[in-house]
Amino acid sequence: MIFKNIDRPDWSNDIETYLADGGYAELKKAIGMAPVDIVNEVKASGLRGRGGAGFPCGVKWGFIKQDGPKPNYLICNADESEPGTFKDRYILHQDPHQLLEGIIISCWALNVHLAYVYIRGEFPEAAKIAERAIEEARAKGFIGKNILGTGFDLEIYVHRGAGAYICGEETGLIESLEGKRAYPRIKPPYFPAVLGLYQCPTIVNNVETLCHVKHIIRMGGAEYARLGRPNNTGTRIVCVSGDVVRPGYFEIEVGSITFGELINDFCGGLKPGRKLKAVIPGGSSAKVLRAGERYKIKEKAADGSLVETEIGLEDIRLDFDSLAAVGSMAGSGGVIVMDDSRDMVWVLNNINNFYAHESCGQCTPCREGSLWMKKITDRVVAGGGTERDPAVLKSVADNIAGKTICAFGEACSWPTQSFLAKFPEEFAAKSTKPLPPPMPPEYLSEEVIEKDRIETTIGARGAGVMAVAAAK
Repeated sequence: MIFKNIDRPDWSNDIETYLADGGYAELKKAIGMAPVDIVNEVKASGLRGRGGAGFPCGVKWGFIKQDGPKPNYLICNADESEPGTFKDRYILHQDPHQLLEGIIISCWALNVHLAYVYIRGEFPEAAKIAERAIEEARAKGFIGKNILGTGFDLEIYVHRGAGAYICGEETGLIESLEGKRAYPRIKPPYFPAVLGLYQCPTIVNNVETLCHVKHIIRMGGAEYARLGRPNNTGTRIVCVSGDVVRPGYFEIEVGSITFGELINDFCGGLKPGRKLKAVIPGGSSAKVLRAGERYKIKEKAADGSLVETEIGLEDIRLDFDSLAAVGSMAGSGGVIVMDDSRDMVWVLNNINNFYAHESCGQCTPCREGSLWMKKITDRVVAGGGTERDPAVLKSVADNIAGKTICAFGEACSWPTQSFLAKFPEEFAAKSTKPLPPPMPPEYLSEEVIEKDRIETTIGARGAGVMAVAAAK
């Protein structure tokens, strides 16, 4: 559905090809509907955000007042920067008009006259393609003044980021779009639907999410909701990378397949001679799942009652609720598969290096803690791990999660928490050096401590001053 035109040999990303394939037909249908009816169709569809949080799209739209005193804005979040995720870039590169049609319908439904496509800095070609597509759509009367004779005006602009992971967070993105440092805002009160861009009501939706709007209008919300599973409706794109024979992107009905089917049937299984060790199910910030573990989840029986079942990793369904039930999340759909050749301490160190680099620095726990975790795992990987390192790592992670303005705190701490919990033996094996002996009591007297403080101060900052004073 969303990836219908991706990699088609007879397909081009220009507007003429899109129109010949029935493009913009749903826009023409939508402008014949009342905006509130479109919002209700999206609510009925059960569409959940495909950018990471999985929040119901129709509920988010319902927060916007059609006739409020301030203008409404819509932002397409094309800052696809979660490691392991590579779906939105294909839509931008190969089917930009599908995205534009979804944006225009959404703007009609929400009484938005100005929309932005925020594209990450590492997508220069995607930005050029999107700008060209906007001009093509403008020439056909789909964007600009008096769209299709309705009297409705809409402008869409591409805004390029500078390559910062934190701009994937919606309030950080809004700050960046306003020309400021991308420091996420505190929620409440700065929920974008209430106080967003320029302190006006703003909807921020992911690229894939906005593409689904077009298909909801085509099918109707109730029919769309029949795809997938209850509370996990429609299709979604999963991006598989790592130790499989055929990595790639696959559009599936949400919850229609298990990890075992994804790895073995879609991706051709693991590399020859290897066994499954772990899976990160929703991009690098999602908690890791270990092969061989048993997970208890509750599912609805035919009579509606809840039945607890025990399943393995390969039996977990790829939907929002199943992954939450086993302690992880569907996230942005980036599935990273690891076989038994992987050193899990090295993997965590790789992730920690990324998050230490990408912290915006606004919150102390995140700014300092992400770097501490990186330095500790740097040392452990290099062979200098001490007996205390696993406990210190967990302590640092525990003091980040839940104590920052935005969810970056959880994004950088969850990998450390989950890797330590799932693979304690690997961290223990690399953290074997004994701690240095404690200092003798005579070195801890107040006189010695004060003398050390004075000598350190003089050595670090005062030597030059004393030399100048002596010369005078």
